[in-house]
Amino acid sequence: MGSSIRPSERPKSLHELLGGGVVADVMLWRRRNVPIKILLGSLAAWWVFEVSGYTVLSLLSNVLLLLISILFVWAKAAWILNRPPPPMPVMRISEEVINEVALHMHSIVNMVLSIFHNIALGKDTELFYGVAVYLWLISIIGSLTDFPTLCYISLVTVLSVPALYEKYEDCIDKYLDLAYTELLMYERVYERVCFQWYNKAKRLIMEITKES
Repeated sequence: MGSSIRPSERPKSLHELLGGGVVADVMLWRRRNVPIKILLGSLAAWWVFEVSGYTVLSLLSNVLLLLISILFVWAKAAWILNRPPPPMPVMRISEEVINEVALHMHSIVNMVLSIFHNIALGKDTELFYGVAVYLWLISIIGSLTDFPTLCYISLVTVLSVPALYEKYEDCIDKYLDLAYTELLMYERVYERVCFQWYNKAKRLIMEITKES
C-alpha cells in the first residue's frame, strides 16, 4: 500500500507514456489534420455499415465491381480510340512483406496460445481472473451495441480522452489525488474491520475448541 504511486506523481509526461512517437502525436492532437481525418473517415465508415445497411462483404464486392468495370471499359475504349490504356502499376506483394506479416502473426498466435495454456493448467491465477474479467466486460459491451458502433466509440474515446486529460491535467490530477486519498481511507477502514472480525472469529474458534 505504501509503494503506490499517486496520480500527480507520474514520473513521465503523458506523451512519453503513450510512446512519444507518431501515435502519441495523433492521440494528443499534435498533428491536428490526422485525427480529424481519422474521425471523419471512421464516421463515414460507421454511417455506411450502420445506417445504410451495408456489410463488409457487400461493400467490398460493390467497390471491386465498380472498380473493375471502370478499368475494363476504360481499357476497351482506349483500344478502340487508339489511346493509352489506364495506368496500372504492377500489383504484387513482395516475399519480405509476407515474411514480416507471418512472423508478426506467429508471435501473436504463440502469445495467445501460451496464455491459454497457462490458464488451462492453472499456473497463473491472476492471469485467469484478468482474462475472465476482460471477456466478461466484452460480453456485456457486445450485448449492448454492435461491432461497428463499438469500434467507432472506442476510436473517439482514444482520440479524445488523452487530449482532454493533457489539456486539463492539473484539474484532473487534483480530483484524482482526492479520490486516491479517499480510497486509502476506505482501505484502512476495511483492513481494520477485517482485522476485528478476524480476531472475533479466532476467539470464537478457540472457545469452541476448549469446550470440546
